Amino acid sequence: MTDQQLTYSPFDPEMIADPYPVYRELRDSAPVYWSPETSSWVLSRYDDVAAALTDPTTYSSASGVYPTPPGVDMTELFLPMLVMSDPPRHTQLRQLVSKAFTPRRIAALEMGVHAIVHDLLDQAPSDGTWDFVAGFSGPLPAIVIADMLGVPREDRDRFRTWSTTLVQSNPIRGEMGPGLDAAAALYDYFSTFLAERRARPEDDLMSALVQAEVEGQHLSEDELLGFCLLLLVAGHETTTNLLSNGAVLLAEHPESRHQLSEDRDLVPLAVEELLRYDSPVQGIGRTLTRQVELHGQRMEPGDSVLLLFGSANRDERAFPDAEVFDIGRRPERHVALGRGIHFCLGASLARMETRIALDVLLDRRTFNWDVDLSGAERLRSGPIRGFASLPVQ
Repeated sequence: MTDQQLTYSPFDPEMIADPYPVYRELRDSAPVYWSPETSSWVLSRYDDVAAALTDPTTYSSASGVYPTPPGVDMTELFLPMLVMSDPPRHTQLRQLVSKAFTPRRIAALEMGVHAIVHDLLDQAPSDGTWDFVAGFSGPLPAIVIADMLGVPREDRDRFRTWSTTLVQSNPIRGEMGPGLDAAAALYDYFSTFLAERRARPEDDLMSALVQAEVEGQHLSEDELLGFCLLLLVAGHETTTNLLSNGAVLLAEHPESRHQLSEDRDLVPLAVEELLRYDSPVQGIGRTLTRQVELHGQRMEPGDSVLLLFGSANRDERAFPDAEVFDIGRRPERHVALGRGIHFCLGASLARMETRIALDVLLDRRTFNWDVDLSGAERLRSGPIRGFASLPVQ
């Protein structure tokens, strides 16, 4: 099949429902594909995506991380964010933020995450239908983030609303109004807390961010607010949809669920396979700084390039039997959490939350959960794959 016969449209309902057949066609027939819909080149093979992620000098993040229409600059729509920066400023920002995102701080959250998971499941009905997203996979990371930042847990529903609105914005078609309103509301919300933490620091992430210093430099007010937005969306949506996608996959593969129940040492491996097989982040954008020739196609400086994580992680050139869900494989090479200098800062937190959630779910509901996909609602998002609602029986 040629480029002309292929159509890659990330916001198309059929693509949102199941993008993987199109990904396979892209990998086989058009590994460097020009997408008129996104006004960008699309890279779908594992080796090409991995190489681009580890070459930030050529594949720049400074102009945004998802394709936008010509003339639209994402950096003018949002406050500065770590994910939309290149070295040397990215290096400085990463050093500052990493001081507040230490392994010790993440490890200290583990007992609290156990308690939150148990509390949420205590509120679930013992029979009948339960919305897994509203009752569990959505609140869990929202509560964890609220506790980390030091803001009230009761505001978690607002976090969820803002986050879901942002990831369902369609920058390709210029439909950013609701998303920008959500970002503005979030900036306003956190401005008050930042002022309070400067005056009265506490033992929370927001205080640590305010106080973080490298070579005499602190994060600016705009950078602090940008990081709060990034933490909310990236940290929240990745974990929420990893859990939701995982609930579906384990319902569809009862033999894997039984294996996990019998051997909990497999749970960390299962988390990695869930990330690989149905990646919460399906793609991320870069902008070329120089001419690149790849698979017979020439891409020019300034061109937008979309790196398809979801396709790379199903590439049979990198993963044997890539279309098979196998919790016994060791998919350390997957790119679901990025790679290189932009590797997800909250990766250890997302993995820890998911591991604990799976452990407790298996304890409580080893053989008796099914999902009603006919009644589920997918997120209307190109970059994020997951559910707005997921009925579980």
